[in-house]
Amino acid sequence: MYGTHSKRDMEIEYQSQVPILRPSIHARRAKITVKFQDLYGFTVEGNVDDVNVLNEVREKVREQGKVWWSLEASKGANWYLQTHVSSTLKTSLKFSALVNAITLKKLIRKGIPPVLRPKVWFSLSGAAKKKSTAPDSYYEDLTKAVQDKVTPATKQIDHDLPRTFPGHPWLDTAEGHAALRRVLVAYSFRDSDVGYCQGLNYVAALLLLVMKTEEEAFWMIAVLLENVLVTDCYNKNLSGCHVEQRVFKDLLTKKCPRIAAHLEALEFDVSLVCTEWFLCLFAKSLPSETTLRVWDVLFNEGANLLFHVALAIFKMNEEELLTVHHVGDVIHIIQRCTHQLFDPDDLLTVAFDQIGFMTTTTISRQRKKQEPAVMAELDQRLRRLNSINTGDEQ
Repeated sequence: MYGTHSKRDMEIEYQSQVPILRPSIHARRAKITVKFQDLYGFTVEGNVDDVNVLNEVREKVREQGKVWWSLEASKGANWYLQTHVSSTLKTSLKFSALVNAITLKKLIRKGIPPVLRPKVWFSLSGAAKKKSTAPDSYYEDLTKAVQDKVTPATKQIDHDLPRTFPGHPWLDTAEGHAALRRVLVAYSFRDSDVGYCQGLNYVAALLLLVMKTEEEAFWMIAVLLENVLVTDCYNKNLSGCHVEQRVFKDLLTKKCPRIAAHLEALEFDVSLVCTEWFLCLFAKSLPSETTLRVWDVLFNEGANLLFHVALAIFKMNEEELLTVHHVGDVIHIIQRCTHQLFDPDDLLTVAFDQIGFMTTTTISRQRKKQEPAVMAELDQRLRRLNSINTGDEQ
């Protein structure tokens, strides 16, 4: 994909991907809701103010692209791959790698240009390294070997295909369904402990749109589930996801104590909104470009970023949340916010500047603390289910 594009060609392609949205004069006067497609083909509904926000975002994307192209010109085409500080490097090279790493972290938090995303994600996430350890024909051989097999996972995948971003001009077509099915089925056989979990369909679908090829999307899923995210997040009892929700609840109490106390008084269970966030990685909740900006950081900094984003969503709505007295109103406020977060910087600024620093050690300690309670709860649930099934059989 990249070998056939010159830098200038890529820049021209990139600029053509970012059109200015121009609502009609009638829509501007009436301030009615307008529909339009974003860069990735999703239909977006919003008012003219939302369109103005999107245009501002697209202008920022252009400006950020210029920064990346300038760095490529001064540092070289693949400078962002030279960020690993190894003990075997000479002192001067160590310093250069460290500078690159710091520069890259700041750059990625401001967004990767759409045309560079596939290459940067594939490299920095570890997907390229993971792919290099397998035979060149691994994905092709795997898809051919399992294409006619029927399992509970393949049945669930077939059921979910038409429900994955319905109405999308490519994903919701026979070709799109077939590509998504091949990727999901292939991974279900690669990792039988996971098989298939609802939520992965949205993640895989968005990866297909960004990565362009099925094989790269497959390896991105592999590195996500095997290296980036918490272990067991997508296994059959979702134990990892349950742990993440408990950790999030503790973090909410520490980082946003007023909100946490108010939600507890309402007997609001944060899993009502967070389950979808952690399983779909916000792909089903946030506008596509905002989701992809979150993923830019996720693939570079790791899964702790998901807590920052989830906390930021609650923090952004703190004052309004404190005024409501019904669980349904909490859900409405959160869902309205996430669906209208067209400017990724609004979200990420809060996530990084207002939530505060959280070390990997602290999060890991929290996870270990919550694991026994989660496993005991899941075991009790299984015993209860077995008891009911035994009673039915008698």
